[in-house]
Amino acid sequence: MNKDLVKNKYNLKIKEFNKHNRLYYNKSKPIITDAEYDRLKNEIIELEKKYKYLRNISSPNLQVGFKPSKSFEKFKHKVPMLSLANAFGEEDLINFEKKIFNYLSKNIKFDYSVEPKIDGISASLTYIDKKLIYGVSRGDGETGEVITENLKTIKDIPLEIKSHDFPNEIEIRGEVFIKKNDFFKIKDQFANPRNAASGSLRQKNPNETKKIPLNFIAYTFGYSQKNLHKNQSDFLNDLKKWGFKINKDNKIIHSINELIKFHKSFEAKRFDLDYDLDGLVYKVNDLYLQSRLGFTSNSPRWAIAHKFSADSAKTKIINIDIQVGRTGALTPVAKVKPVNIGGVVVSNATLHNEDEIQRKDIRIDDTVTVERAGDVIPHVISVDVSKRTKLSKKFVFPKKCPCGYETIKEFNNITKKFDAVRRCPDRGFQCEKIAIEKLKHFISKEALNIDGLGKKVVEKFWDLNFIKKPQDIFSLDYNKIVNLEGWGKQSVNNLKNSIEKSKKISLQRFIYSIGIRHIGIESAKLISDNIKNISNFIELIKLKQFDKFLNIDGIGETQINSLKNFFSNKLNSNIVIELNSILKIENQISNENGKLRDKSFMFTGKLDGISRAEAKSLIEKNSGITLSSVNKKLDYLVLGEKATKRKVEQAKNLGINIISFEELRKLLN
Repeated sequence: MNKDLVKNKYNLKIKEFNKHNRLYYNKSKPIITDAEYDRLKNEIIELEKKYKYLRNISSPNLQVGFKPSKSFEKFKHKVPMLSLANAFGEEDLINFEKKIFNYLSKNIKFDYSVEPKIDGISASLTYIDKKLIYGVSRGDGETGEVITENLKTIKDIPLEIKSHDFPNEIEIRGEVFIKKNDFFKIKDQFANPRNAASGSLRQKNPNETKKIPLNFIAYTFGYSQKNLHKNQSDFLNDLKKWGFKINKDNKIIHSINELIKFHKSFEAKRFDLDYDLDGLVYKVNDLYLQSRLGFTSNSPRWAIAHKFSADSAKTKIINIDIQVGRTGALTPVAKVKPVNIGGVVVSNATLHNEDEIQRKDIRIDDTVTVERAGDVIPHVISVDVSKRTKLSKKFVFPKKCPCGYETIKEFNNITKKFDAVRRCPDRGFQCEKIAIEKLKHFISKEALNIDGLGKKVVEKFWDLNFIKKPQDIFSLDYNKIVNLEGWGKQSVNNLKNSIEKSKKISLQRFIYSIGIRHIGIESAKLISDNIKNISNFIELIKLKQFDKFLNIDGIGETQINSLKNFFSNKLNSNIVIELNSILKIENQISNENGKLRDKSFMFTGKLDGISRAEAKSLIEKNSGITLSSVNKKLDYLVLGEKATKRKVEQAKNLGINIISFEELRKLLN
């Protein structure tokens, strides 16, 4: 489709989406159903996925709520009201817990506070000297609308707290909602219970809000002058003692397996509850651990929303194709008869791998259930064997990559089993499929972030022999591009400017952009923090001294072997060298204003209650650096349990300060 036509289509949908947002959030007068709204939102997101150049600050994916209305006074949250990451299945939960253990310690023990995720409207209540002073909507997460008088009409919200142990200043957060039975009495006024809550809170006249039977459930705090609680469950109990209502279905659960069982049982009975909900929220119960885990850019590390069943539908498999990823993985994809799932027309669904096809006995012409959850790629979850016909045909997984290489299943030294995934063994750019995917990765947002050079453009430029390797991007013949269909002088100039802008890149992003298997953005950071500049990296490539990285916490044999395999191909080494002559790759710079500025540290032995990765992060946040060996440049050797005697003796001989981790903490105070 012509680029201008795509942009016009997208802009019209964004305009329509914003119109419905204003009607919903600002005027509380929606003119479409929630399903229609979700369908419009999904159409925009699908366009952004298909045409990467479309995505901008107007994207629904980048919005939290909606910009506060001019009709209300603004209030900036002292602590942002961020959204939660979502889990749609067991694997997401396992990964969530795994990340917690990786960040803290594998041996740490903790419980989960489990709370139903009520489908209402978030609100925050600021109490000063035990009196309700401000009531604020979520807004866009950073700034909300002052709706104090409206919130005061809700009987569940105490206007004054009598308890002696209530903090002098605290922000209580919770959900405003209407019960199902109450909604039936006023259903002619609002589209659904959630809309009833939203519309009522945004009345200019609090007396109008008072007419609606709203409820408030408290579940957390934002800002608190002083936190006297050890865990979330204790805080919830105190909320109840202070006069707030909490959800009677809140629960403490001790393991992921118990969470999964509870989720299944709760989902089965959710329609019998007197309120709407769309999932469960799991929080690390220990508030100290919450503070250690902190936040990512848009969500807390210590909490996740486990959504209830995703949308699914039955359809028929027309054919099965093989896709080759940038790491050489061969993924089977079912071409299905198009079906509408959650407002999105699905025509492709992943089958994951060869073993999965065999396990589920998936055949061409089978009737299958396809599931779609959020931004997760649609996948086939089951086969309806009762509808299998004589036309069904077993799929024979190819033993060769489309490029002609014999595929392999790698042996996993950890599991002592062969991987389920077949891979093309090519490590360079000989395999066309891998080469194209590597180029797509190279220009992606997290890598060089070249606007106007999306996946479809890369494929087209490949077919036209414009781009075959990453360095070709920087010597494009723009005179040829301007004559292509869908391109004009302006779009070519935009592409040229974007490519020029991308030449300035951090060492971390550059290492990530190369597309080395097992070297994600975090591993790239660990490596760049260690080597500091591109010259050192190139020297390592030439000398093949990757074992040096084994001393870096977070880098293991898997990453080391990937580096060795990748750079065993001379073409990859040459690409890095050529790109270095084209790009301005910036040195890795650390924070220079912390309490540990210009001080170097090394750990030996097992640290109590904290992982090496977290300890290292703590030092780096305070402008310190970590070393992997005892030498004259080392300022402090930090001892853990079963410290290496040899390292201790070396440090003593060199006159290096030897301290415990507790003493390190004192340096930070």
